[in-house]
Amino acid sequence: MTTSDSTSAPATEQSAQITIEDFARIDLRVGKILAAERVPKSAKLLKLQVDLGSETRQVLAGIGTTYEPEALIGRLVAVVANLKPAKLMGLESQGMILAAGDKGVGSLIGFAEPVQPGMKIK
Repeated sequence: MTTSDSTSAPATEQSAQITIEDFARIDLRVGKILAAERVPKSAKLLKLQVDLGSETRQVLAGIGTTYEPEALIGRLVAVVANLKPAKLMGLESQGMILAAGDKGVGSLIGFAEPVQPGMKIK
């Protein structure tokens, strides 16, 4: 198979490699979306209340063009729990929901097996 073959895997951008110690610094947790609403004056941002087991956090996610808020209630997602809080449109976000997609959000990262909010993702 040649690189010009249309059946070959798509080329991926090379990212800087990290060590296992770098990866271990990221606290990935299972989160359960308890509430979701649109952020006024934003087409993309949704304000989510996410159960991380021991606490509930507000997380802002740029997924509003892909998902309706009501459809997210009860969904289990992957969350970066130790991301430094950030202000977006005057609201604080206390984490990041992980999603897949080349341009925009294609799909939220979820789970095929039963998991509990707050479980560590390894």
